[in-house]
Amino acid sequence: MKLVLATHNQHKVQEVGAILSQSVKDLELLGYDGPEPIEDGKSFLENALIKARAAYLHTGLPAIADDSGIAVEILGGSPGIFSAGWSGTRDNETNRNLLLAQLIDVKEENRAASFICTIAMVDEEGEVSFTGIWPGRVAFEEKGPNGFGYDPVFIPDGFEVTAAELEPEVKNSISHRSMALEQLANYLLTK
Repeated sequence: MKLVLATHNQHKVQEVGAILSQSVKDLELLGYDGPEPIEDGKSFLENALIKARAAYLHTGLPAIADDSGIAVEILGGSPGIFSAGWSGTRDNETNRNLLLAQLIDVKEENRAASFICTIAMVDEEGEVSFTGIWPGRVAFEEKGPNGFGYDPVFIPDGFEVTAAELEPEVKNSISHRSMALEQLANYLLTK
């Protein structure tokens, strides 16, 4: 089975391919070489569908795309779909610093947050989606050498360390993205 991942990031293609191939043995995951669509959706699902539809239309192959971010309860679910550009830049450190500054006077019990990942798939049969939600809280400072994005400031429920302090194998087995990918893999096994 050939599947296109709507990203130009080859590292992401390899990572997602490695995770999916553990369950879906005959899968060939390809990168996307077409134009990037404008992500102007109002939700993770809408943005994932925009990317998956574009890849499907460009390649004619079944396509998947994800959209993800961090949602902080006291900020009304923000940064949410704006996570990657929260500070007005796409710089991870600047985004994290802004989030920490916005929460500087917020007590630990009010720092609840979740990482959310929605994966959309578009093929000749239609559209489906899968969502993983990883609950936790925002730390008071950055910690940890691993991961990317908001990992250094996100403490998952059940842990006292940030996602960036977890070994990559541990994080990748329990994260929001792994939850959504597991649902996708189970779906692909029924096709």
